[in-house]
Amino acid sequence: MRFPTPLIPATLIKRYKRFLADCRLEDEREVTAHCANPGSMMGLAEPGMRIWLEPNDDPKKKLKYGWRLVEHANGHFTGVDTSVPNRALKSALASGQIKELAAYSTIRAEVKYGQNSRIDFLLTGDGLPDCYVEVKSVTLSRQQGLAEFPDSVTARGAKHLRELGDMAEAGHRAVMLYLVQRTDCQRFTLAADIDPTYAAEFDAARARGVERLVVGTSITPEGVEIGQPFAD
Repeated sequence: MRFPTPLIPATLIKRYKRFLADCRLEDEREVTAHCANPGSMMGLAEPGMRIWLEPNDDPKKKLKYGWRLVEHANGHFTGVDTSVPNRALKSALASGQIKELAAYSTIRAEVKYGQNSRIDFLLTGDGLPDCYVEVKSVTLSRQQGLAEFPDSVTARGAKHLRELGDMAEAGHRAVMLYLVQRTDCQRFTLAADIDPTYAAEFDAARARGVERLVVGTSITPEGVEIGQPFAD
């Protein structure tokens, strides 16, 4: 998935109110960008970081820039926009790129289920059990090469695990898919020290039949592509 508008580099001044970030462009202009990430962004929002913004000329948008990437000193990138993974993943699912889910012929996004929830993707196919796929964007890394989720306490994420467990016990497939939006990680684990309740709910969900799938990404200022699943 290519970014519709070429990204431009900037330097982060500060992130605040979760969804706002003051940035300095290369021509020294200071602008405010929308930050489409409700998480803590631990390790990704330090002043002085090199970041990449997507400009827009949409008159309906108050902010004319969106924060899309963090560029690390080692040449790797992290995608910080939590809306990007589902858009890229939908295309990968449709093309059968993820072999664990490639047998399904129909893909529907944002389908109502559970208790006032929407599943990210509902996959269906002739002769196959319906497959409920919940997607979480993974951006945290506190050890070299190791991606972690979550980066803050997530009661909503725990609720999703319980609802996936309900689907599994009802005879459907239920998949918790962690999409790693970092190019510098090859391994994944749960950050149980950050949210022990989520980690416990995950173990309970696995015991009820929920599958775990961890998928990497290839990220550059040109776009985001879905990569290969991590070893379980």
